[in-house]
Amino acid sequence: MIPASSFAGKRVSLFGLGGSGIATAHALIAGGADILAWDDNPDSVAKAAAVGIATADLRGADWAGFSAFVLSPGVPLTHPKPHWAVELARGAGVEVIGDIELFCRERILRAPEASFIAITGTNGKSTTTALTAHILKSAGRNTQMGGNIGRAIMTLDPPQAGRHYVVECSSYQIDLAPSINPTAGILLNLTPDHLDRHGTMQHYASIKERLVAGSETAIVGVDDSWCAQIADRLERAGRQVIRISKRLPLTDGYFADGGNLMEAANGRYSRVAFLDGIGSLRGQHNAQNALAAVAACLKVGLELGEIQAGLESFPGLAHRMEQVGRKDHVLFINDSKATNADAAAPALSSFSRIYWIAGGLPKEGGIEPLRGFFPRIAKAYLIGEAAPGFSATLGEAVPYEISGTLAAAVAHAANDAARDDGGEAVVLLSPACASFDQFKNFEVRGEAFRQAASAIDGVKPIGGPR
Repeated sequence: MIPASSFAGKRVSLFGLGGSGIATAHALIAGGADILAWDDNPDSVAKAAAVGIATADLRGADWAGFSAFVLSPGVPLTHPKPHWAVELARGAGVEVIGDIELFCRERILRAPEASFIAITGTNGKSTTTALTAHILKSAGRNTQMGGNIGRAIMTLDPPQAGRHYVVECSSYQIDLAPSINPTAGILLNLTPDHLDRHGTMQHYASIKERLVAGSETAIVGVDDSWCAQIADRLERAGRQVIRISKRLPLTDGYFADGGNLMEAANGRYSRVAFLDGIGSLRGQHNAQNALAAVAACLKVGLELGEIQAGLESFPGLAHRMEQVGRKDHVLFINDSKATNADAAAPALSSFSRIYWIAGGLPKEGGIEPLRGFFPRIAKAYLIGEAAPGFSATLGEAVPYEISGTLAAAVAHAANDAARDDGGEAVVLLSPACASFDQFKNFEVRGEAFRQAASAIDGVKPIGGPR
């Protein structure tokens, strides 16, 4: 735990008593703060009270006595309208912050020299965070990973010299961290997302920009116009900017050339790493993730050999193009996290002979945006509520069957792929749908796929995240 000593002896209000909220409350108490917490969910309030956290409805509190209001990132700050507790805090002139802000203040107080790598973007945050932390750990560095992935940030070990923090930051968390100041801040990409919480794309992008604007070094993907403009704006403001691109040769920065990761300096190129043969980092999207991780790790002092070794040993993330097994020329890939068409596109772009398991609870737009990948699909196996609609979209373009259940789809796809004599064949679960019609969540769906694949005679598991 990181005791929030910056609020020692001060009175602090807190709203949101889920897992990270309770962790934050304990950190404030451990740091010597006097806190008063609340939640709109009575069960959450009861759980917090049971573990010694003082609770009371903040509508009746004396807001003039609070030094800060700590808000859970899941609670609306601005859109569609501020939560009632936010309005009370603002009305009393009390600053509104989150757990990332508490961490930033503790780092400055305790060990400002401890490296802090913060990652954001619309897509790829989790993989880039996990990859960066893995490279550091595999190189023997004292590494802590958390934030929007894994552990709540205030449950990490306290900042100290020589310790590296790798933190995934959502837009909600950045919005509550006014002094965020990473050693290396990564902004991967921007596409419209969470506009119900941010109102406009311009506001969403401006929040993401804060993370890199406050960084000692800003690492910015420039393959979309929003991020390219942010990089230019930061550079004009005198910030140190490293541009990365998964598809454009740059004059200065890092870019992907096939499986090679290249550094460009004044128009001169050199290879810094390579991804060929690394199954957990297939595809252009993972090239962007790897470029960001390489740039960040170089920033905090790693050598190229250490970085390459970390890339090669990276197991990948569960349910994100996760290699779960192989039988002869057939590879089984769990991409259950792909809950819409855009999320399924990276996996479909990464293989050439695909036995595709798709379906579930359909999202708006269906799979029409994936039509450009249909030539890669040897056959589709459709499950769940989306099956009739997806079959209509596939039409004559792709052979398909309506398998109904995931277990049947895996068995049929494995049999068909085994008879494919065109080289490597991939049984791919990349549903382009939510899971809720048949499974509790995408993790349960992915685990069901893993178990079904493992039950096939002759399938050998591939080491990876569990």
